[in-house]
Amino acid sequence: MYLRIILIGHLGADPELRYTPSGQPVTNFRMATTRRWNDRESGEPREETTWFRVNVWGKQAEICNEFLSKGRLVLVEADRIQASPYLNKEGQPAASLEITAQTVRFLGARGAQAEEGPQEAPEDLDAIPF
Repeated sequence: MYLRIILIGHLGADPELRYTPSGQPVTNFRMATTRRWNDRESGEPREETTWFRVNVWGKQAEICNEFLSKGRLVLVEADRIQASPYLNKEGQPAASLEITAQTVRFLGARGAQAEEGPQEAPEDLDAIPF
């Protein structure tokens, strides 16, 4: 069985680049995905945001660190997700979700901030020139 994860969301902070002792670059960033819908009972708009910790390795890590910044819209593809359970501030069970990206695609204009709201991804994602 093969798992493929595709996320589109905004960076919650600037990416952080570091190097392993062997010299391998790795960039980490937090990413928020937001789901919006209207409540069936009341018709009121609702939204739910899920945060992910994303790890990017190699040359792609250096490119992400150079060109991404807080608020930027990205598409991330991965083939595995890891959940680490913990208790939140209210003492309720929660999980930290971490993925290792195979591909990161930059969406939206460079410098676009989250306040501009979500942007639509192109219909044909393979047509994105990067």
